[in-house]
Amino acid sequence: MILTRLDIVKEIKKGNISITPFNESMLNPNSVNYRLDYDLLEFDDVLDAKVKSCPKKIVMDENGYTLKPNKLYLANTFEKIGSKKYVTQLIGRSSLGRLGLFLQVTAPIGHVGTFHNWTLELKVVQPLKVYPLMRIGQVTFWKIKGRKNITYAQGEYKKFEQAQISKFYKELK
Repeated sequence: MILTRLDIVKEIKKGNISITPFNESMLNPNSVNYRLDYDLLEFDDVLDAKVKSCPKKIVMDENGYTLKPNKLYLANTFEKIGSKKYVTQLIGRSSLGRLGLFLQVTAPIGHVGTFHNWTLELKVVQPLKVYPLMRIGQVTFWKIKGRKNITYAQGEYKKFEQAQISKFYKELK
């Protein structure tokens, strides 16, 4: 079951959900908007899953940056987001999807117990200019059914505050 706006606010006040910084103007009926941070990692169109990737780092200013098709971009949320009680789901905004931005297509679900700046996957079908601190996506919070017996406390990507490249190459050695 997804939390509504009123329940999200109650759970933030109880400390069960954390969004830092939090601004009530970012609330939607059943989600909270999150913003794009300043840094992007840009990958060429050919990657090898067995090799550690070496992306180009881009630091945006107020003029933004134009994302290009046939490239993969990683960024991170400006806000630190997490919950010790609920499953987070990071999704895109339909208004940006209608401009050709695909966001968090393969990894939208966060684990209970995580609290950090989330790495975002961005891909565009046509050139699209993005800006730091723009509202790029939404986070929802879902109740768990069943007993919670583990958390993501030791997860591979949990400890980072900047976008992280895939560590899949470690599995293929």
